[in-house]
Amino acid sequence: MQLLKPENRKNSPLPLLAVGTFGLHVFTLLLLLFHGSMLQQLGRQLTPQSIVQLVDGRTITVDPEPNLERQPEAIRRFVGETMSLMLTWSDQQPPPQVWEITSQLVADNFKQKLKSELTNLNPDSQFENVTRGAENVLVIQKISQPTQIGDGKWKVEMFANQLVFSGYDRLGKSISFNKQILVRAIDEQATTLPNAALPLHFAAYRLGEARLEIYNVCDIKDKNCSGNPNQALP
Repeated sequence: MQLLKPENRKNSPLPLLAVGTFGLHVFTLLLLLFHGSMLQQLGRQLTPQSIVQLVDGRTITVDPEPNLERQPEAIRRFVGETMSLMLTWSDQQPPPQVWEITSQLVADNFKQKLKSELTNLNPDSQFENVTRGAENVLVIQKISQPTQIGDGKWKVEMFANQLVFSGYDRLGKSISFNKQILVRAIDEQATTLPNAALPLHFAAYRLGEARLEIYNVCDIKDKNCSGNPNQALP
């Protein structure tokens, strides 16, 4: 009966211990919530989201992809449209002008070799001059799915034909253009728009927004196609 006396209950440390433990738990919970909030804010700062407007006018928030990541369809479209622009010309849109604009989509250390190889492949499509009435059109049959060959690097196989027409030969001739095309991601867009921009400038600039560049082209049968431009187009 003495255990129930008021004086014994007042001297018991158990209530104080319980209150102290509860207070410590509340403090720990608040601290965890505070840290969680800070981590969320830091995560948003490191990976800021972007607002994208859809075709129907709706907007959505998306997470950015790592700088070296590209969607397969974006790579295929870049390759197909870049090569089509580069190898489609006429006397109204001559090869020198086409090359000057579209070569912005080619790696600097590969430009001269690609220009030389394309000229050798089709002597009728001289990059310095063009016969009046001559035309060249690239017709693509197939572009493979990209194969990743390194960080931010892909290989694409393209099966196509160049249709070459001259002022005296309107039936034209077909030249096979089956190639392995190597592309890589770049940090900054390489294409620019001059003050008096032509439609071709706008087309190349739009492709450059993918931040990709062609850095090698090899024959479709070349089993040693690599990032070394010296092994390009046998």
